[in-house]
Amino acid sequence: MSMHPMLSSLRHHKLTVFLLILQVALTCAVVCNVVFLVVDRIQQIALPSGLDEPMLSIIESQSIDKKQNQLARHDADLAALRAIPGVKMAVAADSLPFGDQESSYGTCATLEQLEQAAKLRSMQTNGCVQPAAYAGTPGELNTLGIHLVAGRDFRDDEYVDDDKVPAAILSAELAQKLFPAGNALGNTIYTGERKPIRVVGIVQTLVRPRLYAFGTNQLTMLFPSKSADSYIFYVLRSAPADRQRVLKAAAAKLMQLDPDRILPPEQMQTFEDLRRAYFQRDRTMVGLLVASCAGLLFVTALGISGLANFWVQQRRRQIGVRRAIGATRSEILRHFLLENFVIVSAGILVGVVLAVVLNLLLMKQYEVPRLPWFYLPAGALVLWSLGQLAVLAPAMRASAVPPVVATRSA
Repeated sequence: MSMHPMLSSLRHHKLTVFLLILQVALTCAVVCNVVFLVVDRIQQIALPSGLDEPMLSIIESQSIDKKQNQLARHDADLAALRAIPGVKMAVAADSLPFGDQESSYGTCATLEQLEQAAKLRSMQTNGCVQPAAYAGTPGELNTLGIHLVAGRDFRDDEYVDDDKVPAAILSAELAQKLFPAGNALGNTIYTGERKPIRVVGIVQTLVRPRLYAFGTNQLTMLFPSKSADSYIFYVLRSAPADRQRVLKAAAAKLMQLDPDRILPPEQMQTFEDLRRAYFQRDRTMVGLLVASCAGLLFVTALGISGLANFWVQQRRRQIGVRRAIGATRSEILRHFLLENFVIVSAGILVGVVLAVVLNLLLMKQYEVPRLPWFYLPAGALVLWSLGQLAVLAPAMRASAVPPVVATRSA
């Protein structure tokens, strides 16, 4: 087939072709970035916490009496909670993954690195990070279902009532970050207290309470530090079927032991409820992005199809002449498909550039990750396929125009 008739036709409709190219380009740029954001958000929603989630229930306790011995209060509460039928284990924790409480400490592999970071007033130096730290009562790992991949759990004599902890358990990602050579276990780390903390264990997965930028959500550690705060989480381990009954019994038992406390009803929940509430906005955003992306693709397909229908009506005489001088139906069909392919390809070339520019803006303003390169050819394939499907019906109608009828209509 000669390209001349097609290019000649496109030159006669410059404004229409330009607007369609612009629409395809904007669609390509938006769709590539939206799909990437949706996939990234879905991966974050499904991010493993490192906990045995189906077995866990959580109840938050806020003591009103600030003068009360909170450590003794927590011990008495835990003893009563462990006596509830169905409760296998119970611990007190200062924070949990996907919760609203987070403690973080500037942490370095050596004291010299910590001193250097203090001078620069930044943890963005070699060998230093800002991980989230969890603290809880003995048995926290077993209760939460956190699995050690190296080392051991804390001993009873390592638990302290302040921040001067002698030992720590690191997540595998934090251990790799601080000790790239892989020698974290048995080594020491340093926090703001500037006292050595020995690494006694490493867990495979443990996310921080609040998710931040990509690559930092697994930077966590556990300390053998009992919280003396009046605000505490009690975590109960039980069979999944017993969780609601256990929560009701735990609330009644805690109020019986100390009426001078607050048990927020919305904070008596299973861990799965906690995860669901944390990612509620993300799920809503995914739904909105998917709907907007589908709507944009639909409008683009409608524009391509409408323009093709308009051109078929305008070119009936031209089609008839070409059929009369020997053009087959398949050649007419290919003509319109190729014409659409050229227009969409021009839009995609512009759209790829716009997609990269848009991603750079999102990275700068909202700290989203860099758009992987394979989203660009994937987006191009989607738009090529969409364009061919949208123009197929008008192209088939064009190929069905009889030569005699088209000639007489002239």
